[in-house]
Amino acid sequence: MTTYLHHSEDRGHVKMGWLDTKHSFSFGSWYNPKFMGVGSLRVINDDTIAAHNGFGTHSHDNMEILTCVLSGTISHKDSMGNERHITAGEWQLMSAGTGVQHSEINNGDIPVHMLQIWIIPNEQNAEPNYQQIMRDPKQNPNEWNLIVGPDASAPMHIRQNAEVKAAYLEKGHSLEVKATQQFNYVHVIEGEIDIAGQTVKAGDALLFDDVSTLTANADSQFIWFDLTR
Repeated sequence: MTTYLHHSEDRGHVKMGWLDTKHSFSFGSWYNPKFMGVGSLRVINDDTIAAHNGFGTHSHDNMEILTCVLSGTISHKDSMGNERHITAGEWQLMSAGTGVQHSEINNGDIPVHMLQIWIIPNEQNAEPNYQQIMRDPKQNPNEWNLIVGPDASAPMHIRQNAEVKAAYLEKGHSLEVKATQQFNYVHVIEGEIDIAGQTVKAGDALLFDDVSTLTANADSQFIWFDLTR
């Protein structure tokens, strides 16, 4: 595998009224054949949703949809009967399976900043499922925080041979990255890190080989995707 740095400025930027979003991979009206995903990782959308706005009821199927709220609170309602609020530091995994309708609305007075992540499942037309946890890496700095995984030991179970881990690394601290699958992909939310001979800044992401050490040049938050094809 070759190391590849995906620069923040190469993301698609779409701004339409209440939504300001940056797409790491082709999505909706933004298409670039160079950026179609990494392995089973298909979408990373960096969304800012204005107050009292959001995504009305819409449908998904056969996709593992992971939401990470960075600031504010998003209100979720779906056809499985779930009505939940997802606040900063919380994660939601909606396994769409045979099909789900849902809405995501910012009912608050401040913008919501969140990441929406789609991973292609390895099981088709399964029963839809909803999971939600509080796992704020800033409360457990300088270590990996497992978010989802393929077995029951993970806080949330995903229908794919993949793990997603998050970390908040204080300046000067390091973490080891050792993959169990074919692809390593680290997306930086804030700060700046050095890994595999590359400097990776906020909004950047790096695809790299299976073992490396990651060092923070500033206080940094990021997500590590350990992925299969």
